[in-house]
Amino acid sequence: MTNYSNAFYQPLIPAQQVNSFFAAKLACETDCSDVYSDIIQHSNHYILLDVRAKEAFKKSHAITAINLPHNEISQQSLANFDKDSLFVVYCWGPGCNGATKAALKISALGYGVKEMLGGIHYWEDIERYPVNRRANQA
Repeated sequence: MTNYSNAFYQPLIPAQQVNSFFAAKLACETDCSDVYSDIIQHSNHYILLDVRAKEAFKKSHAITAINLPHNEISQQSLANFDKDSLFVVYCWGPGCNGATKAALKISALGYGVKEMLGGIHYWEDIERYPVNRRANQA
């Protein structure tokens, strides 16, 4: 009988299955470092989408980001974007699933999407990448 009490025990998974898992994961995720690198190299071929509430976006958001709260994502709200658009979505951070909800909705509507891990918390507080603050305030 196998002892599963060892927290480090993992059944042997074929390398190709593991490779497929990580390839799929990277196809759906990115991180702040990769996004910022693309921005400063002017090679971002996606729409950086902050899916937090409008008030949170106005206080502070990643440079180049536009705002569309995840609860407002619909076929109508995305109608002005080409179907071949790629969105990179983010929310507050690791404790928030708003970006996951947004990615699910966006992909269901037929658009490409990736989730930026860490959200605005990692972008602003951990990595200290530039943000726009107090948008639309005098």
